[in-house]
Amino acid sequence: MKAILVGAVESSRIALKCLAASPRWDLKAVFTLPPDLAGRHSDFVDLSADCESVGTRIVHTANINSDAALQAIRAMEPDYIFVIGWSQICGADFRATAGKGVVGYHPAPLPRLRGRAVIPWTILLNEPISASSLFLIDEGVDSGPLLGQRYFHLSPDETAATLYAKHMAKLDEMLPPVLEDIASGSPQLTVQDERNATYAARRRPEDGLIDWTQPAAAVWRCVRACGDPYPGAWTILGNDRIVIKTAVPVLLHHHAAAMAGQIVERGEGNFTVKCGDDQGLLVSQWQTTRESPLPNHAVLGRPKAEAA
Repeated sequence: MKAILVGAVESSRIALKCLAASPRWDLKAVFTLPPDLAGRHSDFVDLSADCESVGTRIVHTANINSDAALQAIRAMEPDYIFVIGWSQICGADFRATAGKGVVGYHPAPLPRLRGRAVIPWTILLNEPISASSLFLIDEGVDSGPLLGQRYFHLSPDETAATLYAKHMAKLDEMLPPVLEDIASGSPQLTVQDERNATYAARRRPEDGLIDWTQPAAAVWRCVRACGDPYPGAWTILGNDRIVIKTAVPVLLHHHAAAMAGQIVERGEGNFTVKCGDDQGLLVSQWQTTRESPLPNHAVLGRPKAEAA
């Protein structure tokens, strides 16, 4: 079977490895972003060395639906195209370049959470279970029949990084048998139940702004959902942006007379912020370009005029 891979993140690297290792597949090329467009994915992975190590051609493209990309794909006459780790919609002309079908990957239990930013949304929605899903791409949004799915539980303190790693492990486990199944000529397909379909909207870096009037548990979810490999949950003090990287909720016993967002305790390398439910968030790792230390009793989340 002749294959082409389209992708630019860690899941793309796993797919490349699995395709290259399968004796039943001939990986003709990997289409990926040029390095100067790495900013399109916060979890971008340069696949150049991986392609070189397995002797696979690498093709850089900013738009997989462009005439140049389509012409190059048609010349390779792939049986299947694997779109794993690519943010653009696969247009009809692109899908038509694959002789037998286009395979997609989604880090969610399809048909639940179709769409964008599903790893952060999984944590923000406090989902207890997730799944990695492989499916045939059709004209809809993550709506094609399933080729394979692996379920797993989320931990109460799951972060974007740990959830991401679980999905990568499940993809690495699931893809080889799915490749064998497809190569057999009659893959097992499961039609998605539209009654259970839900959709996740796109998230932008500014959506990680912390609302300190929310309960501590909700603020903690925001910190866990928006962290590495994503831009992070953040707050402001004056004109300074502060990214909260690691934190845990704590009970506050002596700080009822404080405002939501106010720093109420300081420790060695940490500080505690009061949240909207009279609990606090103990922050142990943060990042800022601010030159001076955070002042005691400062109220986070206020612009410069209010912070003064």
